[in-house]
Amino acid sequence: MFDALPKSVSIYEVSPRDGLQNEGAQVATHAKVRLVEALQDAGLKRIEVTSFVSPKWVPQMADADQVCEMLERREGVVYSALVPNATGLKRAIAANVDEVAVFLSASEKHNRKNVNKTVGQTLKAFEPVIGPAVEAGLRVRGYVSTLWGCPYEGEVPPERGLEIAEELLRAGCYQVSLGDTIGVGTPLQTRRILELFLKSIPAEKIALHLHDTRGTALANVLVGLEMGITNFDASVGGLGGCPYAPGAAGNLATEDLVYTLHGMGIETGVDLEKLWQAGQVAEAIVGRELPGKVHRAGVRSLAG
Repeated sequence: MFDALPKSVSIYEVSPRDGLQNEGAQVATHAKVRLVEALQDAGLKRIEVTSFVSPKWVPQMADADQVCEMLERREGVVYSALVPNATGLKRAIAANVDEVAVFLSASEKHNRKNVNKTVGQTLKAFEPVIGPAVEAGLRVRGYVSTLWGCPYEGEVPPERGLEIAEELLRAGCYQVSLGDTIGVGTPLQTRRILELFLKSIPAEKIALHLHDTRGTALANVLVGLEMGITNFDASVGGLGGCPYAPGAAGNLATEDLVYTLHGMGIETGVDLEKLWQAGQVAEAIVGRELPGKVHRAGVRSLAG
């Protein structure tokens, strides 16, 4: 066990978007920018800063254009945004983001709840998004949600998720992020899913987006590491979850991920102390205690 771990991993920080999108009270634009700046200070190089969706559906992201305008961008940091359609892409291009992400579910019922379309209709709707984004010089990332389980359908055949992921890659996505949206995944299940996916998709084109609803996210990360996965999504403090997935308490906390990786000798490029401070910023702007374990306990080990 742990004989062939990667020397380094890449963390895709989702707290400014996935972390904040379901907050009931509107977070001020300057506070969102402050959070992004704190994440940059910690050394994170891939940050999903907002979502160009309709304010009618996600009011928290109504200031996406302003957030991007106010950011003091730093060399080497990739600024990403979620886009659902051609209108969102047009706004994202105008906002000068570096890459965009598209999203859909592996389960039909969750996809209908999320975007009011079938999976097939959603893939069709991506045609005026993915290709034009690539032509405009943007990289495109794809999310496949509910792969470990759906709150409405229960178990989801991983073959269904694989078909969707392969379609996204063929369409022009550089990477697919596989989501345990409601945090039901266990290590053996994760191994079986990755064994299937890795038969046809290179490890570098796969990321894991794991929710820690039942405390199994890090265990699933370890399985991914053993199988060559080096891209992981996380949210500082464990902020966020899916508004369309009842019971999804939160994302994998970035501090918990980084603490574990550093303890295993795996490089992240992230300063854990500054990351912990970014978690304090996140907690202050949402006005409630966040669930991340390292966020609450502190960053020092017994040796420290």
